[in-house]
Amino acid sequence: MPKPIETLTLDLGPRSYDILTGPGLLGRLSELLLPDILAGRIAVITDETVARLHLDTLNKGLGRAPETSIIVRPGETSKCFNTLESVLDELLQAGFSRSDTLIAFGGGVVGDLTGFAASVLKRGCRFVQIPTTLLAQVDSSVGGKTAINTKAGKNLVGAFYQPAQVIIDTDVLATLEPRQMRAGYAEVLKYGLIDKPDFFDWLETHAQDILSHAPEALTNAITTSCAAKAAIVARDEREHGERALLNLGHTFAHALEAAAGYDGRILHGEAVSAGMLMAFEYSQLLGLCPGQDVSRVRAHVERMDMPTPESLVDLLEVDATELVEFMRRDKKNTGTEMTMILTRGIGKSFIARDVNTDTLFQYLEDKTGA
Repeated sequence: MPKPIETLTLDLGPRSYDILTGPGLLGRLSELLLPDILAGRIAVITDETVARLHLDTLNKGLGRAPETSIIVRPGETSKCFNTLESVLDELLQAGFSRSDTLIAFGGGVVGDLTGFAASVLKRGCRFVQIPTTLLAQVDSSVGGKTAINTKAGKNLVGAFYQPAQVIIDTDVLATLEPRQMRAGYAEVLKYGLIDKPDFFDWLETHAQDILSHAPEALTNAITTSCAAKAAIVARDEREHGERALLNLGHTFAHALEAAAGYDGRILHGEAVSAGMLMAFEYSQLLGLCPGQDVSRVRAHVERMDMPTPESLVDLLEVDATELVEFMRRDKKNTGTEMTMILTRGIGKSFIARDVNTDTLFQYLEDKTGA
């Protein structure tokens, strides 16, 4: 007998969709996908690693081979104009239309790339998110943010474009390497630090269960994270206000990723792990956040063997000037005003506008030693 499926609806009026979570869902796609999706043509976009591990299972679950399967290189380097153009060319040559469906089958890179391709293919076709990493399952597959990277920075070219469905199969995480699980856990931790201190309390006890794939803990972490994000997105779909809170730690994180040149040395979740701790430390420097909360977050990050600011700064050999320059290009900024997500403590994050770059530089100079 199939195990029960957790169903959450992201309420966006005519663009509402369901997020389905449970084990073994890949094998049940022929019953879970919307009927009009199954009736049309399907293209699966995935990467080499996911294709090798799971594409056969997806095809069997569909009950047929998709009309087109496009396989890209794994990693952030695929989130670029060249890969986007290649994907679109292949879809157009195959005759895909606005009534057909793209399936994003992979982690955040594949999800962002596929979603953006769907948003521009013949001015918009349908797509489905089937995320295969913990990070994508709890964050990037939900909410409709799609993008590619450029030399100027991460996710600076993209669109808000909602999927038709999100299907989260927890079984696929069994093949995810521990480093990727920890990177995804950073985004789980984020929800507790933003505005759910009780969830952070629970994570302090159950984090290792999540990383060890304990079914009950893993499902609770995923569904709680998705529900937290869905609630915010439903109130602020296009990030005019509170949705920016979901970027806790990301201004620092994106600067670290840009400094690395998206060369694979650091994963997005690893940068977020360090970036969230940096947001707490910088908030403490400004007199906003109590030191005991900063210590508690650092202790948790270190206990879970996740990257700290010091570890990534040493790895990248980056200086304060370079980081601030990348941070100035962040999407949340307007004109000369720098906007960041800061905090008054665990579960007390807020949007800070017109951040003083002198104090920010002081913090980063102390952190980098340059």
